[in-house]
Amino acid sequence: MAKINFGGVEENVVKREEFPLAKAREVLKDEVIAIIGYGVQGPAQALNLRDNGIPVIIGQEQRFKDDWDKAIADGWVPGETLFSIEEAAKKATVLQYLVSDAAQRAVWPTLEKCLNEGDALYFSHGFSVTYKEQTGVIPPKNVDVILVAPKGSGTSVRRNFLAGSGINSSYAIFQDYTGRAEERTIALGIGIGSGYLFPTTFEDEVYSDLTGERGVLMGALAGIMEAQYDVLRDNGHSPSEAFNETVEELTQSLIRLVDEKGMDWMYSNCSATAQRGALDWKPKFKEATLPVFKQLYERVRSGEETKVVLEKTGHPDYRAHLESELKEIRESEMWQAGAQVRKLRPDA
Repeated sequence: MAKINFGGVEENVVKREEFPLAKAREVLKDEVIAIIGYGVQGPAQALNLRDNGIPVIIGQEQRFKDDWDKAIADGWVPGETLFSIEEAAKKATVLQYLVSDAAQRAVWPTLEKCLNEGDALYFSHGFSVTYKEQTGVIPPKNVDVILVAPKGSGTSVRRNFLAGSGINSSYAIFQDYTGRAEERTIALGIGIGSGYLFPTTFEDEVYSDLTGERGVLMGALAGIMEAQYDVLRDNGHSPSEAFNETVEELTQSLIRLVDEKGMDWMYSNCSATAQRGALDWKPKFKEATLPVFKQLYERVRSGEETKVVLEKTGHPDYRAHLESELKEIRESEMWQAGAQVRKLRPDA
């Protein structure tokens, strides 16, 4: 591990040069790795492992036709590398449990009976284990329980891998039965194409992840975009102007500067008028949102957010309700304007 200084705080990280792919292959050479679930994270992690020369099989129920057909389209062969969840789990020594959080609760009785002494039970989210009172996912004592959590969607995990950059991941050991849990975990993290790996715990991973998704990464971002767009439209600005000033300039210009060298670099590459206004208004936005983030974190830590997730996503008509909610966003004036703006990009 390398010690890296993050703003005055030293942390251990694992970089690819310290734990190269050849070492990961050696660590995993006698394992049978099964990806359980071919939905969001499953395809990316499976394909990256396969492309990195690490043999993988898929466990996916055929009745979920879209996911089953996607697996076949990606080159997995029924009866050879593509099986039902139970069949794949029985063959595996490493079970990468990548069905959705709600589905993990439903599938757990099937998966649990397939675990053998010394197997590794792998998660990419601390949800089910941390909130075991609500999910019922209580791993047996005679297996390794490990986590590698890419800091991005499955789509990003795959895209970044194909681009050669990888995506950073956290990793954690909940239970080390074999004495090899950490080595297995890091090897799998390298195998799925992580840019670098940093240690966490199952609890810290899920607390930060649920807060981030509801906050800056998705919920807060979408909310403040809608608020600014509405204010501009209410004051007579056109949909095109409102969208460009709210979304397009952020995603196509400014956030790329932040990605390149940080927030100060982005500020330094904007006009003096923009710099001054942003620096003056930043504290106001922090003051306004800090109480909301504190409330959000407490709801995550207490399990209230977990309760909502399991109740809503476990409802029989959840997919239809979700599509209705997404349709409302998609068909809003703001995102209809966005669709037109994207078509007008020079490279569209």
